[in-house]
Amino acid sequence: MSMGTALRMIFLVVFIGWLMVWVLLPTTIYTQVWTPKLNCKLNSTYFGEQGTNLLLFSFPMIFIAALGCVYLHVQQESKKINSKSVVKSHRLAFSKRPLLVMAPLGIVTATELAFAAMFIALLIWSLFNYIHYYTFDHPFVHKAGEKLWQTRLRSVSFILGYVGNICWAFLFFPVSRGSSILPLAGLTSESSIKYHIWLGHLSMILFVAHTIGFIIYWGTTHQMAEMLEWRKDWVPNVAGEIAFVFAMGMWVTSFPRVRRKMFESRRRARLVSARILPCDAVELNFSKSPGLIYNPTSILFLNVPSISKLQWHPFTITSNCNMEPDKLSIVIKREGSWSQKLYQELSSSMDYLNVSVEGPYGPTSSHFLRHESLVMVSGGSGITPFISIIREIIFRSQSEELDVPPVLLICAFKNLADLTMLNLLLLISDTHTQISKMQLQIEAYVTRENEQTFTDSEKHLQTIWFKSDPFDSPISAALGLNNWLWLGAIISSSFVMFLLILGIFTRYYIFPIEQETYEPYHFTLRALWDIFLVCTCIFIASSAIFLWCKKQNAKEYERILNLKAPTPPTSPWSQFYVADRELESLPHKSLVQATKVHFGAKPDLKEILPRCEGSDIGVLVCGPRTMRHEVAKICSSGLADNLHFESISFNW
Repeated sequence: MSMGTALRMIFLVVFIGWLMVWVLLPTTIYTQVWTPKLNCKLNSTYFGEQGTNLLLFSFPMIFIAALGCVYLHVQQESKKINSKSVVKSHRLAFSKRPLLVMAPLGIVTATELAFAAMFIALLIWSLFNYIHYYTFDHPFVHKAGEKLWQTRLRSVSFILGYVGNICWAFLFFPVSRGSSILPLAGLTSESSIKYHIWLGHLSMILFVAHTIGFIIYWGTTHQMAEMLEWRKDWVPNVAGEIAFVFAMGMWVTSFPRVRRKMFESRRRARLVSARILPCDAVELNFSKSPGLIYNPTSILFLNVPSISKLQWHPFTITSNCNMEPDKLSIVIKREGSWSQKLYQELSSSMDYLNVSVEGPYGPTSSHFLRHESLVMVSGGSGITPFISIIREIIFRSQSEELDVPPVLLICAFKNLADLTMLNLLLLISDTHTQISKMQLQIEAYVTRENEQTFTDSEKHLQTIWFKSDPFDSPISAALGLNNWLWLGAIISSSFVMFLLILGIFTRYYIFPIEQETYEPYHFTLRALWDIFLVCTCIFIASSAIFLWCKKQNAKEYERILNLKAPTPPTSPWSQFYVADRELESLPHKSLVQATKVHFGAKPDLKEILPRCEGSDIGVLVCGPRTMRHEVAKICSSGLADNLHFESISFNW
């Protein structure tokens, strides 16, 4: 058994144990049998009543997150992909095959459906046990003058709050972009974001019902003063109401129409150049640290303060870190209002653009290489993730020791000018020998034009070179080359620091107060102290490691910042220059020979995909929802068992 397999088994055992705690939590076995024994052994003068919760609920996930960082670092360092390391396995093919393709669920695989079913079962199980517990084992007291339905309403509202806590326990796992837990299951935050959305909606529905239920109960029993109650020994009602107001604000701002205008964070990056393509698309080229490693289909969040200080937009990275160690590129299609303003700014006279970035984020491995062959289906700007994949395959095809899969690219464009997006498959450098070493076939469809409407009046490609600014920095890993190890160090050290400080604080501050007053320490003050200590420990650990990494990487940053931008082939006073010759002079013969253009029609995927030959074909699709759903239905129909579906979509 390899080290990686052993670590995965440890992760699985710990995670299952953590889930079992949640399964047993609403039962009488936990409350009446386990809890007294655990409190007797774990609760002490150093941690008080928090000892049990720290061991059962916090420690398992901290352990998985920290050890997962070590596992991912070892995996990253030892990754030497060759013909022997690419596993051609069909055992898990069914688990990734789409089973449901419908709105609003989207595309749901067998694995996702199984996890969703188990989670729903957990909610139903918890709801049933809580109802049983608070109805028979520990029923709510029927107060004088209180009607039976009012007592039951209070009981149900209380239970809904407990069930909502279960949703919150899992809420942030799918959305953590730098998570070390998601990669262990082969997931990314981009592919899991929909589960965060579903859990968020479900939890808010439960907490809205919980809040409204108690308000109705207080109103009908003439106890509205309870809304202002602030208990010392449990969660005060006012604190719950404040949390509910903030949660509602977060819920409202999470809807797409609002979220896309309000999303914020910030890190200024050095923008080296921009290429304006004839298809109304813009390629932005950033300076990058050579030590920054990312995989194809990774994304970068972009903010341009001159357009909006709050709006951040995710874009797929089209560059390849192996072929372009000092550069990172993204492509932006002029479609929305934000991209329209960016296009206008770049088209105007300017020699500098202030840009902030966050990322990159993406998968931890080139998982698509496990297939014997690849079929990529794109619509419009959906071709951008495939640019990075093809560049990765081009890079790997240069080694005779590596087996790379043949690629069929089926791309649909509205207009003839959009075909210039295919130029991005190649670098400006000499790549004609590179692409000739891979088996690439391109079937391009121009849906809104026919061959007779072709004219030679296309726009010229323009390249803009930007001046450098001392406040800008190359895009780099915040924690340096060994980012996974440093992240694990932050997680483990901050947790250990929290335990030490919490133990000292509880033993020598809270415990003497409880001994003197013969009363439990104020619940709210204890919660505030916990929050303060957690934030302080994370801040100290992350700041120390970040400053250390920044100091270690200072020389590399200085070298990159001193790099001068290439000199334009025209007058140095002209910031624009026509660069259509730049592409025309490139040896595109291999690319042209691999491309077949179809005019005035959409690709008939129901006919094309089943005819693909091969025992293991990875089908990747990125484009409009209708296209993704159509491809998913074809792959899940059973007409072709050799088609293995993988959807690439971003719903931030």
